[in-house]
Amino acid sequence: MKTSPVESVDRALRILKLLAGNGQGVTLEELATSSGIPRSSLHRLLSALRHRGFAAQPEQNGPYFLGTEMLAIAFRYSENLDLRALVHPLLLRLRKDLQETVHMAVLDGGEVVYVDKVEANHPIRMTSVIGGRNPAHCTGVGKALLAWTYPTDEAIALWARTYQPLEARTRHSITNPVKLAEEMRRIRAAGHSLDLEENEEGVRCAAVPVFLGRTTPLAAISVTAPKSRFPTEKLAKAAETLAQVIAEQDDPLGG
Repeated sequence: MKTSPVESVDRALRILKLLAGNGQGVTLEELATSSGIPRSSLHRLLSALRHRGFAAQPEQNGPYFLGTEMLAIAFRYSENLDLRALVHPLLLRLRKDLQETVHMAVLDGGEVVYVDKVEANHPIRMTSVIGGRNPAHCTGVGKALLAWTYPTDEAIALWARTYQPLEARTRHSITNPVKLAEEMRRIRAAGHSLDLEENEEGVRCAAVPVFLGRTTPLAAISVTAPKSRFPTEKLAKAAETLAQVIAEQDDPLGG
């Protein structure tokens, strides 16, 4: 993890993350142990956070909680979030790094909707368009979204029943709910999904969910290319790069 350019700000942010991770409150001792911040510095930072409403200590010498001002800011941000504007620079970076087409999509029932796309500079171009739709179960972005939005076999089975029959877009499409649940387990274990010509013959992609601090993904980002440009080894490496870059976006403080 890179060294923060402003240590005091970095420490304050680490404290906020610790408070956000425990709704029952965190004692001073627990904060000192978990953060590694000296107690004298910890006291000063907590006083400043309390002064601005970002931390609270309802009882004297009691545990600390995330303050109401932090919650208010989070809700205001969520209400006004322009997901495409926020993530588009990341798509540009990924295209530069991977030299292939990058998509961002959101889940809408049984389908994904493409909300952004950055085309690669290759003669063969992808047929997808912003605003276009595809079945979620046979696309990389869709499978990445399903795996974490419906994180159990039972949840996936219910989703599959709701949107059955699952369309076979190609001979590679997974249309059996039991096999789809198995695929979701593999995706969660790997941290990314793969579309191995499941939506379109001759086209492969890797995709990763984007959480931005939420427990379920807001969107998924994929890198897509013809099979001729995405042999197995290159596809695996692209998936690894994709996951790493998006993890930095989701957690800039490194956990």
